[in-house]
Amino acid sequence: MRALIAVLLVVALPAWAFDANGVGLGAHELDVKKNFPGIRCKPLEWKTDAASRRCDDGQISFGGVAARITFYLKADAVQSFTARFDQKDLERVKEVLRARWGAPLSEATEVIARKDKPDRRIFKMRWEKAADKAVLTSQLDKKRVDLEVWRGDFAEEIYRVK
Repeated sequence: MRALIAVLLVVALPAWAFDANGVGLGAHELDVKKNFPGIRCKPLEWKTDAASRRCDDGQISFGGVAARITFYLKADAVQSFTARFDQKDLERVKEVLRARWGAPLSEATEVIARKDKPDRRIFKMRWEKAADKAVLTSQLDKKRVDLEVWRGDFAEEIYRVK
């Protein structure tokens, strides 16, 4: 009987390709608020077809790492989320993402040569599962690390103002 209950619980839980503390793409605003009690949701400040609402929380823990997060929703479904971490936590975040999402599709450090300035080094990890994408980006000489997760053409459409 316990085994049957465990199987039913696993089947009943949504299977997110990418998630932040159990909230993945397609989740509802209520799910976001339940899993992030300190989050504040409001209408998006600009008109776009990509999203109509955003939810922000400045103090979350993601795999034991302090972070800030923003969810973007359209028709009560998460279309994207962005998490921001401190550079000092980059290695831990990489470990957490590999454990949660598996090996990335690509992982590289790009070096951009700049005239009369030091070279810029940008680290990137990328995952793709069907229409869902995730990219971890870090300018290695800057303080912040960004994790962007989106579905479909969200990344191109979000700042296309209507």
